[in-house]
Amino acid sequence: MTEELLINVTDFETRVALTAGGALQEVHLARAEGYSLTGNIYLGRVERIVPGMQAAFVNIGLERPGFLHVRDIEGPRLMQGEPEEGPPDIRDLLHEGQQLMVQVAKDPIASKGARLTAALAIASRYVVLMPFNEHIGVSQRIEDEVERERLRRDVEEIRGLHGLRLGFILRTAAEGVARAVLDTDMRVLARLWEKVLEKKRQVGCPSVVYQEIPLHIRVMRDLAGPRVEHIRIDHVETYQRVLDFVRDFLPEFIERVHLYQDRRPLFERYGIEDELTRALASRVPLKSGGHIVIEQTEAMITVDVNTGGFLGVASLEETVFRTNLEAAQVIPRQLRLRNLGGIIVIDFIDMEDEDHRRQVLRTLERACEGDPARVRFDGFSSLGLVLMSRKRTRESLIQQLCEPCPACAGTGFVKTAQSTCIEVFRAILQDARGRREVDARSSVASPMEYLIRACDAVVDRLLDEDADQLQALSREIGRAVRLQVEPSYGAGQFDIVLVQDMRRSG
Repeated sequence: MTEELLINVTDFETRVALTAGGALQEVHLARAEGYSLTGNIYLGRVERIVPGMQAAFVNIGLERPGFLHVRDIEGPRLMQGEPEEGPPDIRDLLHEGQQLMVQVAKDPIASKGARLTAALAIASRYVVLMPFNEHIGVSQRIEDEVERERLRRDVEEIRGLHGLRLGFILRTAAEGVARAVLDTDMRVLARLWEKVLEKKRQVGCPSVVYQEIPLHIRVMRDLAGPRVEHIRIDHVETYQRVLDFVRDFLPEFIERVHLYQDRRPLFERYGIEDELTRALASRVPLKSGGHIVIEQTEAMITVDVNTGGFLGVASLEETVFRTNLEAAQVIPRQLRLRNLGGIIVIDFIDMEDEDHRRQVLRTLERACEGDPARVRFDGFSSLGLVLMSRKRTRESLIQQLCEPCPACAGTGFVKTAQSTCIEVFRAILQDARGRREVDARSSVASPMEYLIRACDAVVDRLLDEDADQLQALSREIGRAVRLQVEPSYGAGQFDIVLVQDMRRSG
């Protein structure tokens, strides 16, 4: 299936869309404020050690300190001597006030600081540099053993030729790449690491010592694979920068980079704007008439599969199987498009046939094969739920584009007009009883009345369905009650104010 990269650039935002067969697969956003920090390297200072969590909080100059777990520390380079058997105690590795270089593994999300690692890695097109060890690794996605051995041998020889005491991992894109190209990549990374060390010596703490390359270059490095036929860019300067990068590192892509100059906006022309709008909705329709519902919570992602309007074929079991099969093909694309990660629970429609369950699971696994994020499956649970996980490195699409609703505070629910009216009655009763005791002591009832300020729906109900209860309440408390619509109030919002009763005071 052929792919296209669409790069839309304005002064305030850069957006990159990857499509396959005309369908949007992945989207990346970078705005003038809030660029991703993933990949940046900082000289940080340890603020606090938390032994119970075996973690440290490191000040890297952001609003909140980053979180560094003991598993993400390159032990031998930070300790004197070799680490003992088993996981070391973080107090043996770090101390408060210590300076060290760390890299952002996950952007700050909501109230959480950035997730950090001391196992630094800097990537090029074909190779990843690991400066704190001398390991040579090959991507697991390169399955040919002869090619794996060839790459490992080439890197070992190149490293010895240039005297590089550094570790390298061959990326998937390195498959079939000539030794001369690997040599260039490795030398560029080694020079880049020298510049990082030089900057570390020059700057104060905390400071950034390496910044990940801009979004439009990063996606060229990471997403421009052999299946990408066209790269369309609607910004002249960005087009030129991408062309320069391609000329130096991906010469085979020069003919595939195009400057988009049509009057119709690029993302509108290829239907990306509509796809992005649909990706913010929880409900995803299926072609059969069924649908899936995707909900993102703090703890996990839940996916519910429903037959909806699908009336089925020969039997109920076959209808359920067809719907589940279609959902299994759609769900991975939606997870990738929405950039949803962490624990994912899929509630497929119950199937009696064990073979049907195996086929649905295989379909789900195959549909995830093209996802660059690491995906793991735990199969069907005893409750009939499929458990899986997807690596999360940045905020989801909805977290990047949206914020919690001010009316519901992110719960997804607002109180009904009836519930709000009952709260109004309860509040007036409570206030009136307190004032009745004050009036009794003074022997003089004050000429005051209650004013209820609420939204349209609440006032309408107080004038209609709850009108009798409102009159009874007024008689019980011995005060008049007036209503006032406040257009700016949301559902569940109201104010009760005691004001002068003009009829009684006149």
